[in-house]
Amino acid sequence: MSSSLADPRAVPSTAERVGTVAVVAHRRKTLGGGLAELRATLADAGITDPIWYEVPKSRKAPKTARKAVRKGAELVFVWGGDGMVQRCADALAGSGATMAILPAGTANLFATNLGIPHDLTEAVRIGLLGRRRALDLGRVNGEHFAVMAGAGFDGEMIAEADRKLKGRLGRLAYVWTGLRHVRGEPVRMRVRVDGADWFDGEATCVLFGNVGTITGGIPAFDDARPDDGCLDVGVTTATGAIQWARTLGRMAGGRSEDSPFVRITRGRRITVRFGAPMTYELDGGARGETDRLKVRVVPRALTVCCPDSRPEEGAAG
Repeated sequence: MSSSLADPRAVPSTAERVGTVAVVAHRRKTLGGGLAELRATLADAGITDPIWYEVPKSRKAPKTARKAVRKGAELVFVWGGDGMVQRCADALAGSGATMAILPAGTANLFATNLGIPHDLTEAVRIGLLGRRRALDLGRVNGEHFAVMAGAGFDGEMIAEADRKLKGRLGRLAYVWTGLRHVRGEPVRMRVRVDGADWFDGEATCVLFGNVGTITGGIPAFDDARPDDGCLDVGVTTATGAIQWARTLGRMAGGRSEDSPFVRITRGRRITVRFGAPMTYELDGGARGETDRLKVRVVPRALTVCCPDSRPEEGAAG
């Protein structure tokens, strides 16, 4: 069950190396043998009495994550999906605590972008022994996000998936609701990036990416990295099923900027004004309607446990 943690070169010093450990778990999410296996795997590594919290929904997580830090947690394992990770990242940003992700959710986009596998033993090993990376977060209307934020088509799709279908259909909920919203009407948007006007016109979606792959596993931002001090910004003007099919096809092929219905740039501070209120979301969680977004990157906001190397990191030096 946890043989990879029984490496004699690592186990004797594991508990000392990581310091006080906490677990913040969404009790309705599953991974491997469940929370019982997590306890056993940590115990095998010498972590016999972690600070332990279980919550029934992700919005209860920030309070417990902050409580864990107040109790001295230096490493916080987060068990759940992107919503759970986002809520905990928001709470832990700037705290000095390190976050380890146990990807037990529907999409697990942040974990996937970082190379953390859907395997409990290996994810725990990465948390205890993996490389610590200081990563950027985005911040929209006062709340941090790790993967992406957006409004328009994206926000409406996620809001409906959250309300009705996600619990029953998982990832298919995004596909189903996406098909329903491709007929959405464009809205006037004015987007300013780092103090300069960048887009002023009608659009159906605006996205801000901290990493490249977004909802549905689509590589929306080809060059995005969570440690470059910038956010990628995209506006989509596609309307109707045909234009959206062409747009998503280009995005799926890693050629987002080739689409005639997509504009992409990068920046550190972005403001968006909408001609009519739009639903916005962050990391797959809907947040309601707004007529304005204030977005910025927060460089090196959170330390996250990651695999020792990723191919694209080697290319980037």
